[in-house]
Amino acid sequence: MLDLFADAEPWQEPLGPGAVVLRRFALAASPSLLADIAAVAERSPFRQMVTPGGYTMSVAMTNCGEVGWTTDARGYLYSPYDPLGGRRWPPMPVGFLSLAQRAALEAGYSGFQPDACLINRYLPGTKLSLHQDKDEARLDAPIVSVSLGLPAIFQFGGAQRNDPLKRLLLEHGDVVVWGGESRLWYHGIQPLKPGQHPATGNCRYNLTFRRAGE
Repeated sequence: MLDLFADAEPWQEPLGPGAVVLRRFALAASPSLLADIAAVAERSPFRQMVTPGGYTMSVAMTNCGEVGWTTDARGYLYSPYDPLGGRRWPPMPVGFLSLAQRAALEAGYSGFQPDACLINRYLPGTKLSLHQDKDEARLDAPIVSVSLGLPAIFQFGGAQRNDPLKRLLLEHGDVVVWGGESRLWYHGIQPLKPGQHPATGNCRYNLTFRRAGE
C-alpha cells in the first residue's frame, strides 16, 4: 500500500477537548520500538486474556513497566506481576518512556510519568470493543496510544457509550493522546482488515501508556 505521507513531517489533528492525534510522531522511533516489543514479549509472551464475564479477548496482550493491566474472573486490575509466570513485568524500555513523555508534552500534558504500558497485538479480524480506561488511580494523567504496523479504524466517542463516534484511520507511527475532559471517553478499534506491513507483517501493535498508581 502506497503511503503518500511517508516522508511528511509530523503534524497534529484535534480530536476532542484535551485530545489530539499526532500524525507520524513515532515513525522515526518505530524500528527501536518494535525491537523493544519483541524483547518484552520474549520475557512476558502475548496472551489472550479472559474477561470477568468469561469472554476471551480477540486481541493478544502483554505489559511492561512497574505494573501491568490484567483481567481474570475476579475483575480488572493492575499488578506488578505477570500471572503467567509470577515474575515482575519487564521494565519499561527507555525508548518507550521517552516517546510517551514527548508525545504527552506535544499534546499539552507536561510531567507525564507513565508506570504501565499495555502492548496489544492485533491480527486480521481482531478488535477492541468500546470501553473506558478507568482502572487507573491517576485519572488526571493522560493516555498516550501509539500505533505500529497495519492501519486500523479508531473510534472515539464521548462520556456515554451511546454518544456519537468519530472514526479515523490510524497508521504506522501515529500517536493519539487524550486527557482532561476527554480522559474517560469511550474508544475502541474496529476489526482489523487483512494486509501486510513491511515492518510488522500481517499485524498491528499498539502501545498504551498510563499512570496507573498514585
